[in-house]
Amino acid sequence: MNRIDRLSAILIQLQGKKIVKAAEIAERFQISLRTVYRDVRALQEAGVPVGAEAGTGYYLVEGYHLPPVMFNREEAAALLTGEKLMAQLSDHSNKKQFGNAMQKIRAVLRSSEKDFLESLEENIAVIARRPPEDSEFPNRFLSDIQYSLGKHLMLKMDYFALHNETLTHREIEPIGIIYMMGYWYLIAWCRLRHAYRNFRMDRIRNLAVTDVAYDRDRHISLKEYMEKYAEPAAYPHVVKLRFTPCMAKKLGNQRFYYGLMEEQTVGECVEMVFLTSHLDWFGRWVLTMGKEVEIIGPEELREHMRILAIEISEQYLSDRLTDRSAIR
Repeated sequence: MNRIDRLSAILIQLQGKKIVKAAEIAERFQISLRTVYRDVRALQEAGVPVGAEAGTGYYLVEGYHLPPVMFNREEAAALLTGEKLMAQLSDHSNKKQFGNAMQKIRAVLRSSEKDFLESLEENIAVIARRPPEDSEFPNRFLSDIQYSLGKHLMLKMDYFALHNETLTHREIEPIGIIYMMGYWYLIAWCRLRHAYRNFRMDRIRNLAVTDVAYDRDRHISLKEYMEKYAEPAAYPHVVKLRFTPCMAKKLGNQRFYYGLMEEQTVGECVEMVFLTSHLDWFGRWVLTMGKEVEIIGPEELREHMRILAIEISEQYLSDRLTDRSAIR
């Protein structure tokens, strides 16, 4: 990138945030801090009202705006790809908002770029395997959650916990959102449990943004949460199971909630491939199916199942021996 293009890009970066640190500019353009200082000085000498706060960063003086930004062909293609991803990987609220934004972006494109996008649009597809729509869970709260995060406002919600199939009312202080293994998760401090919890957004039945502000500095950052609590999720396990036709039918939508990736009929059985971060938790689910499921892999899950089976066997054998002693 030549210097003129870099100065224009720095100006756009400054307009995009309230405060921009010199280190952020240096990292983005792979330049030294000394070069950043020279570039900012060049903008100031050209009449751009760039202010500076010692130890904080640079900012544009209130009221200064760039002329409408034009997108080049590569940027427009990247935005189109983002629109395709949002259509499959977001919820109803964000899909609508992103679609509105894309309409505005298309409106400022040159005719040649518009033609390019129309031609390209038919040749990009994103396929995401997701459970069928459940009318009980509207899956339209991502925009509200983002608003509460930006404004540091407490949320109230009715949440359906899958592990025990119970609906509870929660008051939470959100710290971030994560997209992981096909689902959006809300990470928050739960006032009911007095601990940090992650909530799968498609299991929220009702949600309201309150006018009660909370102190964000009292909580850990999203990065700290992921380092402390979510590290196992970075190493998901691929699990392959073989079900009897009867059990495969009984599973219903459960198979999606436990990370179904593929499903096919093999002979008289049904084979399914899952992606899970916790083999122990996944194994306890498999244990409920008894002999109607066979683990094809991995061997690590088989070992978990052996341990679980021994624990259960010892528990009930111990109960039986206790009962016999009482009878005697």
